[in-house]
Amino acid sequence: MPPLAMVRAFEAVARLSSIRAAAIDLSVSHTAVSRHLHNLEGWLGKTLVETGPRGSRLTEAGRLYFGAISKAFDLIATASDELRPAIGEKILTVSCAPGFAARWLTPRLRALQAAMPDVDIVLKSSTGKADFAHFEADVEIRWEIGEETEFRSEDLVRPRLIPVASPAFLAKNPVTGVQDLVGLPLIHEESRDQWRNWFSANGMETIAPLHGPRLGTASLALDAAVASQGVALAPSPIAADDLASGKLIELFDTDVRLGAYILVAPKERWTSKLVDRFRTWAMAEMKASPAFERRAT
Repeated sequence: MPPLAMVRAFEAVARLSSIRAAAIDLSVSHTAVSRHLHNLEGWLGKTLVETGPRGSRLTEAGRLYFGAISKAFDLIATASDELRPAIGEKILTVSCAPGFAARWLTPRLRALQAAMPDVDIVLKSSTGKADFAHFEADVEIRWEIGEETEFRSEDLVRPRLIPVASPAFLAKNPVTGVQDLVGLPLIHEESRDQWRNWFSANGMETIAPLHGPRLGTASLALDAAVASQGVALAPSPIAADDLASGKLIELFDTDVRLGAYILVAPKERWTSKLVDRFRTWAMAEMKASPAFERRAT
């Protein structure tokens, strides 16, 4: 069996397609990763990785070897995950989309802790997908639009996507119909596609070019709307508290659903006690919230 350090270096290079990225991931030098990779190829008598100006590319032998050792690393991860509760460590790390983390999960942390009093809850906010292989998270809540995932997943909620604005903004910019929004400042997240798709779902296939700031996350978009900077488009669960407090007003009674917040975990950890308890709590909490009252038909 080759030394584990050499195999770990190869796994990181194969997974990240870059020796430099692998070095950062493993917290070692670029030289160390290159040396481990070279030594492993010598030990196996096969070339595993070809490097070039566009990064590192696996050879056919490298792809076969990576597929095999990935399963081995998954087995090690599973065994370690199963052992952790047995030695008294009960930590649940939840990775979450920033908007959902800030406006739905964080205000419910006390309720979550009450439901899992023997567990330390670690909440991470990220726009990217969690790296389960390296224990970045035990479970993840993320926004998906019809994408497939290699992990086990379940819809937490498929919410309405609603346009919202502050009372002060609407006092200066009265809105009577969907068509009035085109001429108003619109607040976007990563791109303007969400607004375009929402207009399309409401029967407006051809509209003028959209403008307005792109703020990156739903939470920042709602903050801008509360500050009377324009009209934001938000999933109903994360706008619920601002609507209830009167900081924001929902403009139309529409039922457009363009994606879902989903719970994600590795297949081998899906039935673990910690993930199952969190999933049960999150489902019950969502169903009890006003944002869940209206169901898609």
